[in-house]
Amino acid sequence: MKHGDFTGLAGDYARFRAGYAPQVVTATLGYVGRDPAAIDAVDVGAGTGIWTRMLADRGLHSVMAVEPNDDMREQGVESSRGTQILWRKGSAESTGLPDDSAHLVTMASSLHWADFDKACEEFHRILRTGGVFVALWNPRLIEANPLLVEIEAEITRLKPDVQRVSSGRSGLTERLTEMLTAKPQFTDVLYVEGRHVVRQTLEQYMGAWRSVNDLQVQLGTELFARFLDATEKRIAGLTTIETTYLTRAWAARRAS
Repeated sequence: MKHGDFTGLAGDYARFRAGYAPQVVTATLGYVGRDPAAIDAVDVGAGTGIWTRMLADRGLHSVMAVEPNDDMREQGVESSRGTQILWRKGSAESTGLPDDSAHLVTMASSLHWADFDKACEEFHRILRTGGVFVALWNPRLIEANPLLVEIEAEITRLKPDVQRVSSGRSGLTERLTEMLTAKPQFTDVLYVEGRHVVRQTLEQYMGAWRSVNDLQVQLGTELFARFLDATEKRIAGLTTIETTYLTRAWAARRAS
């Protein structure tokens, strides 16, 4: 398995990854400044469509999901049956969509995998005048639950040099406001965040761990299996696991 390649993880990703804070969906559509029924949206790096379906649930005029990974996209198509979402293969750098075709372009938990400069050029191309680009992440606030802190510590015990800071709270997100502000393609940069609590069954909690690509790559097959085993033993006897998520979103309007 390669870092960033979710092939083989799509089933667990679709079934067990938590959704984003609903209030951030509301804020995103509010910033677009149009009636939801008049918004054409494109979700790029859509994965299995977790965020895409949250947009579609708001009754938008159209919703397109763009995803490069065949496994993730096929799972997304299956999970989105009965919705208006249309799926296509493409990437942040090359969506394959026409010029001026969207009021809203989003990347949920995926911009850190893209070439930022090329993605900004592509999104400027496909956005209509005054359209909005939104990048968002949904990291856990493990410090809100001592059990989660304890489980996270087991990872470090197994491999002391493991890097477990979420992409939603480190790296690109530490400087994204400045990066977007410096881009001539965008203006009026806005940052919003919203917390929400998710109560998972033990199956859902373990399934979410099995969908984590970067940890599996860093630990390797044997250590990752040992981590899952230790976690299952630690939560045995519980009925639910309570996890607080912090949805963080950066929005920027298309410059003329």
